[in-house]
Amino acid sequence: MTLILADILGLSQSYLLAFYVIFLRIGAAFLVLPGFAEQFIPTRVRLGSALAVAAILTPASPISTTVLEVDFRSFAIFNVTEPVAGLLIGLAVRFVVHAIQVAGAIAAQSASLSQIAAGVTPEPQPAISGVLLIAGVTLAVISGLHIHIVHMLLASYEILPLGILPEAGAVGRWGTDSVAASFSLAFTLAAPFVIASVLYNLALGVINKAMPQLMVAFVGAPAITFGGLFLLFLSVPFLLPVWHAVLLSVLADPMAAHP
Repeated sequence: MTLILADILGLSQSYLLAFYVIFLRIGAAFLVLPGFAEQFIPTRVRLGSALAVAAILTPASPISTTVLEVDFRSFAIFNVTEPVAGLLIGLAVRFVVHAIQVAGAIAAQSASLSQIAAGVTPEPQPAISGVLLIAGVTLAVISGLHIHIVHMLLASYEILPLGILPEAGAVGRWGTDSVAASFSLAFTLAAPFVIASVLYNLALGVINKAMPQLMVAFVGAPAITFGGLFLLFLSVPFLLPVWHAVLLSVLADPMAAHP
């Protein structure tokens, strides 16, 4: 009986170590992942979610058998490499969320709505950015974001192996490509508003040239505001599926730059 209890104690200690190593990566990822790292989510909820996901992944992760016997040097290495890997994976998804925020800022600036309902918040942003962000995160959550995140974290050990620090040059190139792809996606999503703004200003210039005595700005300002809101109403059902498809592709392969 004593031998059995000793074996159980040794096995439990090994799995607690595996749980800790897995939590290092998951905890860092949950600092920036959409839906979990938002500022309106309480810290206790984020911590509890990270612990729950770590508990789920511990028996399913392939590393559970590789960290059964580690020395102090390997344990110290895990404390450095795993948070870095988790942060990179979380940032890959956060870049996609940043794209929809930038798209909202471009759309608001094009429609002269950048200062409407933009109150003092920790992250000041136009109202359209807030609407698109909440709509996008809500769409991702109801589409099974938590399941995709669990699969992504489970597969991340093949992309970023345990105990290996990513090469700085490769991370730099990946970061540059990801930021470029994020802004490219943002401009693609906001393209209808930019085109409408160009056409509006072109028409306003022609009218002003033909009728200099008419104060076209007083007529055009309400028109562009109403047109921007109406265009937002028409375009959001088409823009969000495009953004969601890019989000799913990033969740499937977070370390590849996606256009």
